[in-house]
Amino acid sequence: MVKKETIKTEADKLVKKPKVTEPKEKAMKVAKIDAPEVLAKAGKRSAKSIAESEALEAKKLKKAEEALVEEVVSKKTQNPTRSILSRRGKKYQEAYKIVDKTKLYSISEAVDLAIKSNTSKFDATVEMHIKLGVDPKHADQNIRDNIVLPHGTGKTLRIAVFADDKEIEASKKAGADIALGDAFLEQLDKSLINFDILISTPSMMPKLAKYARILGPKGLMPNPKNGTVTTDTAKAVKESKAGKVEYKIDSSGIVHLGFGKVSFGKDKLIANAEVVLNSIKSNKPANVKGSYILSIFLSTTMGPSIKLDNSI
Repeated sequence: MVKKETIKTEADKLVKKPKVTEPKEKAMKVAKIDAPEVLAKAGKRSAKSIAESEALEAKKLKKAEEALVEEVVSKKTQNPTRSILSRRGKKYQEAYKIVDKTKLYSISEAVDLAIKSNTSKFDATVEMHIKLGVDPKHADQNIRDNIVLPHGTGKTLRIAVFADDKEIEASKKAGADIALGDAFLEQLDKSLINFDILISTPSMMPKLAKYARILGPKGLMPNPKNGTVTTDTAKAVKESKAGKVEYKIDSSGIVHLGFGKVSFGKDKLIANAEVVLNSIKSNKPANVKGSYILSIFLSTTMGPSIKLDNSI
């Protein structure tokens, strides 16, 4: 007889046990998807941990901003911004003290003060800067003129004349430094410019058109508006040697003009300044309403500015 234990063992072998086909990791993933409530309640991925890390980052950022502000404040305290006057030299600061910035000076007082406040070792130019109540964008308000200063500008000007044979001799007698015909073009071909003013006759101007790119940027191109294109070259030379100057308003509505040297003395400078102011007043456009002359300042090349009375 077969024992009962043997039969039971054989029966167990015949019965097939179910196999686990899914790996453990996949089963865990499925469990997480099917049961979201199983999410971690603590650790790096928890809501509490995320909130704490965000709070920590905000705290660090705030500390960095506070440190930067403290650094900037400390730098300003240690190195405060210096005023323009404090950056100037000692001589300028001493000259600045003798000028009353709250006072409006007359021409005589301003010229006298400009000579006293001159700090340069060279013969400085005395300048006038006039702010006008005009709009330079309008052609009829574009102030421009030529004047002859009674005592000149103090500058030695080299004058060149480009004309025909008849005008060449007259220009030389009038004091022209260079007076040539077609030979003058040979110098321009070599870019040889040894003059400060160029005067030409109207008939010779077409020959200069080729050299406009050379002469134009230097302000040497003859122009009928400033009297350098004329049939009477001898007269133009004499006027230039005598102290003829051109002034014109800039884009901001200001006229800048040097009208003499400190070495001229008070009387000559006053005479030149009066000619400049009279010319400015006579060129007032008819359609300008309100104040025409807004401000006038006088100064030397390296000296402090002196404000003049507008009503002069």
